[in-house]
Amino acid sequence: MSAPLAPANAPTSPHRDRRAPPVALPQLSVGGLGLRLDVERGEFFTLLGAAGAGKSALLAAVAGFEQAGGRELLLEGRPIGRTAPHRRGIGLVEAGTALLPQLTVAANIALPLHLRGVARAARRAPVAELLDRLGLADQAALRPHRLAPEQAVRAVLARALAAAPKLLLLDDPLALLDRPARIALQFDLRRLHAALGLTVLHATRDPAEALLLADRVGVLADGRLQQIGPPQALYDEPASALVAGLLGEANFLPGLFVAEDDDLADIQLDCGITVQARPIDAVRGQRCVVAVRPERIAFATVSAEEMGDGALPATVQDVLPQGDHMRLRLIVGAPGSPAALLTVWRPAGAPLAGLHAGASAAVAWQPYHANALLPDRMAPR
Repeated sequence: MSAPLAPANAPTSPHRDRRAPPVALPQLSVGGLGLRLDVERGEFFTLLGAAGAGKSALLAAVAGFEQAGGRELLLEGRPIGRTAPHRRGIGLVEAGTALLPQLTVAANIALPLHLRGVARAARRAPVAELLDRLGLADQAALRPHRLAPEQAVRAVLARALAAAPKLLLLDDPLALLDRPARIALQFDLRRLHAALGLTVLHATRDPAEALLLADRVGVLADGRLQQIGPPQALYDEPASALVAGLLGEANFLPGLFVAEDDDLADIQLDCGITVQARPIDAVRGQRCVVAVRPERIAFATVSAEEMGDGALPATVQDVLPQGDHMRLRLIVGAPGSPAALLTVWRPAGAPLAGLHAGASAAVAWQPYHANALLPDRMAPR
């Protein structure tokens, strides 16, 4: 008996029906001019850099308010370089973005829906939800001039979210707020990102803000990404002295990479002390800096011998209360060598007997908490 005929659309090979799952495209891809950046769907990606690093120009190009300048811009895999800004489905919030003064807060938030032709009755629910999520329900009927600066930023964010953007661009929108307002909004941005599944490309000069908000951080300098990764990984393992300085305060102790022991470098510091550190981009036989964070340094008003193996003698130069912590400036170095200054942080309530300018002390840190880096292009201390 002959085998039945297969349907015309049946696969002729056992491999024909093994379809690969679709590859998830990045929500945003930026390429060209020495920069490659992918922002995944639902990701909070922060560009961290000093003023003039190119963060604002990049966000403006993605939004369509500046020329792409030779960069390739893809949104969900589609080129948008020639798409008008209002057709890109992208929201942009900058520091100092204004609300329309003649409209109430609620009407400002509803404006994108109005421009899309959404009926007035259909606008009420999404506007009410955004007012509630941004803590503006009591300010809905107010004009913008009656809002506090923090409330105005919240209203601008709500207006951008009303358009349901595929991508939200935040160009340091909290820069003009005082510290308590900034912190409150930072936590609300985290909550909004998680609750709404937003895809965010955020630019800031504030390393603490980047560490708090971002899923990944890209350190930008001179229009080029220096390093990309999870914020804590970049903080602990910066690829360069520049990145180390931009991610937060660090001590940079100059010296010479003299030897290598397993995965640690022996660094002869200019102050006459030899320490160990993880070699990052430092090269044996060449000058380098040892970068160590102030909070990674143990401190006590005892002798180095009493503190234990690896401790260094130090002299207290300054004791500077900072409210939530104590900042200590210490002098370290061997006799006859140029002294080095070291900054150490201690909790504000930590009891330190005998702590005063001129007091003898000791410091120590784990070698794996210190990084040996090339000194070129080092960020300012």
